[in-house]
Amino acid sequence: MMMLTTDNPTFVAYGIAAAIMVIKIMGQGWMTVLRMRQSGWSGLASAEDLRPGLINANPRPAQLEPNEAVERSRRMHRNDLENIPAFLAIGLLFVAIDPPHVAALVLFYGFVAARLCHSLAYATAQSHELRSTFYTIGSVAVIVMALWVLKALLL
Repeated sequence: MMMLTTDNPTFVAYGIAAAIMVIKIMGQGWMTVLRMRQSGWSGLASAEDLRPGLINANPRPAQLEPNEAVERSRRMHRNDLENIPAFLAIGLLFVAIDPPHVAALVLFYGFVAARLCHSLAYATAQSHELRSTFYTIGSVAVIVMALWVLKALLL
């Protein structure tokens, strides 16, 4: 059986998990824009953002000052960009080594659930301990897949 086709249920599971995570990354960027809009375009990142335009017709220097809601969304986006690409890469390699389907489901959907819970905890300003618990679950899933791939390729 070809591993990277929709005939392979493990690839389908990976595809679903990967699509959700890509939507999460892209959606977080839009969340940042929404928070900027809701705050009167505060939290702009660069001096050139103060040039008048259709969206921000009357820019003000104060718009360059940090806005906590915007900054929180940016931190969440950065955190996604630090973690999700590793899942996308190793998950595809994991599919290619033909792991047990149940193991793949647990690792793929465990990662997705952990990342979504991490985002919810971050968005609602929960404790670092709670966020780090969800981070750890996702990180361990990625590490397990990476070790599994190494074992399959080296032994």
